[in-house]
Amino acid sequence: MQILRWGELTPTEQQQALARAQCISDSALTTAVSEILAAVKTQGDQALADLSAKFDGGLPAQWLFAPEQFGEIGQQTAPELQQAIDAALANIERFHAAQLAEPMTLEVQAGVRCQLRSEPLQAVGLYVPGGSAPLISTVMMLAKPAQLAGCAQTVLVTPPPLNPAIAYAASQCGVSLIATVGGAQAIAALAYGTASIPKVDKIFGPGSRFVTEAKQQVNQQGTAIDMPAGPSEVLVLADDNANPAFVAADLLSQAEHGEDSQALLVTDSIALAEQVAGEVTRQLAQLSRQAIATEALKQSRVIVADDLNQAVAISNAYAPEHLIIQTANSEQLVNQVRAAGSVFVGQWSPESVGDYASGTNHVLPTYGAAKTVSSLSLADFQRRFTVQQLSRQGLLNLAETVTTLANAEGLDGHARAVTIRLEAQA
Repeated sequence: MQILRWGELTPTEQQQALARAQCISDSALTTAVSEILAAVKTQGDQALADLSAKFDGGLPAQWLFAPEQFGEIGQQTAPELQQAIDAALANIERFHAAQLAEPMTLEVQAGVRCQLRSEPLQAVGLYVPGGSAPLISTVMMLAKPAQLAGCAQTVLVTPPPLNPAIAYAASQCGVSLIATVGGAQAIAALAYGTASIPKVDKIFGPGSRFVTEAKQQVNQQGTAIDMPAGPSEVLVLADDNANPAFVAADLLSQAEHGEDSQALLVTDSIALAEQVAGEVTRQLAQLSRQAIATEALKQSRVIVADDLNQAVAISNAYAPEHLIIQTANSEQLVNQVRAAGSVFVGQWSPESVGDYASGTNHVLPTYGAAKTVSSLSLADFQRRFTVQQLSRQGLLNLAETVTTLANAEGLDGHARAVTIRLEAQA
C-alpha cells in the first residue's frame, strides 16, 4: 500500500489522496436498463420470463413462494447456520425495536396542540443479490426492520435458485412473498407491479450495476429507494497503540468485497504505517479472494498525519462508509467524528460484527454521502407526518399572526380561511 505524508502534500495532492474511483457514466448501461424497465412496465410477467431467459437461464418452474413454502425450504438450512441467523436477528431486533418512537404531542401555546406521528410504509421491496454467495445478512438487515416498523407487505426478490438460508432468514422476519427473479427486471417488477409481483412504495437493497441503475431510474419516476449505492469502503484511524495485524485484517476485510472497494489507513505513526503495509502483504496471500483484494488495494493507501486531531479531520473530509478507530483514546475520538456511515470503536470491534450481528444496520452511505445521508434505520421504513388541532380560543390567539403573514404574501385566500371562522364566532 502506498504511504503518504499528509503534511508534505499540496492541497491538490491531498484531494487526490482522498479521491474515490471515478463514477463513469455509461450511456449503454442507461439505455439497456431503460429498455428493461419499459418492457416490464408494459408486458409484466411475460417480460420477466423473457428477460430471465436472456440473462439468467429462464424462470424456474416455481419462482413465487408464499411464506409457508419458503418457510419449508428454509428448514433445509444447516442447524448451526440457523442458530447463527437467530442470534444475529436477536441483536438486530433489539437495536431496531428500541428505535420505535411514540407520537410526540406538544401544546405549543394555549389551544394549539401539535403532534409528530410515524406510520409504517405499506409495501416495501427488498432486493437480495445472489451471485457467488447468498447475502443472508442483507435479508436480516432489511426484512427485520420492515417487520418491526409494521410494513403490511414485504416482497423479497432474489436471483434463482432460492437459497435455503435466505428462505430461512426471510421466514424469521415475516416476509410476505419471495420471487426468484433478479437484475434490473426485478427492480422494475417492484416499481411497477405485475400480475404476480405487487407494486411497492419503496425499494431497498444492493446489487449489480444494472440493479443500481434501475433503482436510480425508477426513483426518478417516483418510486422511493433506500439510498445511493457505491463501492464499499473503510477508513481505519490508528496510533502506535494499535495492533498492526488487526488493522491489516480490517483493511483486507473491506478490500475483498470488490475490485472497486477502497481501504484507507490514517495514522500519526510512520512506524505503524510501515508495519501495517507489511502485514497487509502477508495476510493478502492467505485470502481466498486474493485477486479481488489485490485490485482493490491498488486504489487504497496509508496516510500519515501530524497528529490524531489532523487524522480525524482527514477522516471527516473523506466521510467513510465504515470508520474503525484503534487508538489509545478511541472513545474520546468518537466525539470528534462528523461524517461516517458507522463507527467501530476499539481494537475488539472489527467491521465484520456490524456486517452481521452487532445489531446495527449495515446498509450505509458510501462515496462521501455520509456527510449528508444517514445509515439505514427503522425510520426508513416509516413516514412521519404532523397533526394539529386548535380550539376556538387557539385560533383566535393565532389569527392576527396568520392573517398578517398571509396578506404580506398576497395570499388573501389563506387569510380568509381564518377570518371567516372568526366571523362565524361573532
